Amino acid sequence: MTLEELQEIKAGEELARSQKKKSIHVCVAAGCMSQNAEAVLNTIEGQLKEKGLAKEIDVKGVGCMGLCAAGPLVSIEPENRMFQEINPANAFLVTDNLEKGKKTTNDLASDSPFFKRQYKIVTENCGVINPERIEEYIAFDGYLGLYTVLHDLDQNEVVQNLIKSGLRGRGGGGYPTGLKWSTVAKAVGSKKYVICNADEGDPGAFMDRSVLESDPHRILEGMAIAAYAIGADEGFIYVRAEYPLAISRLKVAIKQAERKGLLGNNIFGTTFNFTISIRLGAGAFVCGEETALIASIEGGRGTPRPRPPYPAESGLWGKPTLINNVETFANIAPIIRKGADWYASIGTETSKGTKVFALAGQVVNTGLIEVPMGMSLREIIFDIGGGIPGGRKFKAVQTGGPSGGCIPEEFLDIKVDYESLTKLGSIMGSGGMIVMDENSNMVDVARYFMEFCMSESCGKCVPCRVGTAQIYDILTKFAERRATEADLTLLEELCDVVRNTSLCGLGQSSPNPVLSTLKYFKHEYMERIQAEVNQE
Repeated sequence: MTLEELQEIKAGEELARSQKKKSIHVCVAAGCMSQNAEAVLNTIEGQLKEKGLAKEIDVKGVGCMGLCAAGPLVSIEPENRMFQEINPANAFLVTDNLEKGKKTTNDLASDSPFFKRQYKIVTENCGVINPERIEEYIAFDGYLGLYTVLHDLDQNEVVQNLIKSGLRGRGGGGYPTGLKWSTVAKAVGSKKYVICNADEGDPGAFMDRSVLESDPHRILEGMAIAAYAIGADEGFIYVRAEYPLAISRLKVAIKQAERKGLLGNNIFGTTFNFTISIRLGAGAFVCGEETALIASIEGGRGTPRPRPPYPAESGLWGKPTLINNVETFANIAPIIRKGADWYASIGTETSKGTKVFALAGQVVNTGLIEVPMGMSLREIIFDIGGGIPGGRKFKAVQTGGPSGGCIPEEFLDIKVDYESLTKLGSIMGSGGMIVMDENSNMVDVARYFMEFCMSESCGKCVPCRVGTAQIYDILTKFAERRATEADLTLLEELCDVVRNTSLCGLGQSSPNPVLSTLKYFKHEYMERIQAEVNQE
């Protein structure tokens, strides 16, 4: 593959688009597929053939359009006109109303706050390209970033670009990406690895899945750029087996990239070689922790190990290893193409760029969103999310999955960045955001997430294995109104012990939902105690 060939593919795709009057995009990501989106796609194709419009209008399946609550979604381009809740029975609403200005009851305002308030970098191709055609990815400047680094930048310049951009790891910890790359690049060793952590296990989270299903080549390109920067020639994508659609599209993307010479040997006519393989996880939440993930790839039990040494020095099979998550890799190519200064201009002083969130729970517009760092929780939940269904009152939002905290209404105007969430007793995490209304009981919420952490504990260290079980038992006493004030004291002590003595991040962060609900909703715990006293 050469630059000229990339440009030819792009020009060919643009010519093909120009020869069509319109294009109909049907979401075929997992959320819409579960609601019969594939049948919608086939029905629309059939209807256009009957109308004699098949040669004039292009119909294609695309990735996630974001507003999962209104799926299956269909759009008409270039008008950017959207239809919601389309099924095979009402698909005629799309094909009978192709002309601009003709409205239906299923029209969706594409200029609504849900779409208008977003800033898309990671998800810029989601809902736009067919994820199973590499030509469409190339048409939107795909693999141009990889070409640029291989021909115009040395390894250190790539790393310095990442440092200058301010990108921080989107897997939860927020560690500076450029600094991590620099550490692996400097590590001694002729063999190095790149790993994409796609083991997304948080309840209510679907950010990584949606990106993999919608734009898999973006991840491959980001990994290849990383491999060049650190001196690696082999990579792995560790993805949970419960994501069959994402896995299928990744496999297609890898084969396509190999055929085009964008993976393999002598990429873009250089001496750079890089291959990518997929490894499937069996659904263990703890394998999201990097050392447990490495153990699983090696064929062992997915349990964490003490650090140091860190994977950057001794990772997969004892070799220096770079691990980033899906969203982090998805930011790499745009940073190379558009520049570190461009990326650094977005977001806040300490948290640059955008963040993808899976907005779920008791909110009108559930779905996938991408917003600039620094947007307030109120804007996300009430402007983009549309507020609470049925006119009910907002009570709390949990960020960061089962390791995150529950944030009450008084902090809705807090700016969403790494430091602000940490100060409130929560975390950014990988991007799960679950909204709770006035009917949610926070004791039950804390108990639910503690049960999850207890069940997912690998059992290697006593504080996590035993401590999470004891915390869960005490929370059960509160749920059943059998708790005493002594239990409340013991609960706080146990949370402190587990947080400070567990081996890995699962145990260390598992008390967060309990501690945050104790901090902001302690009266609900006291009410459970008081109820028992009154009964006596």
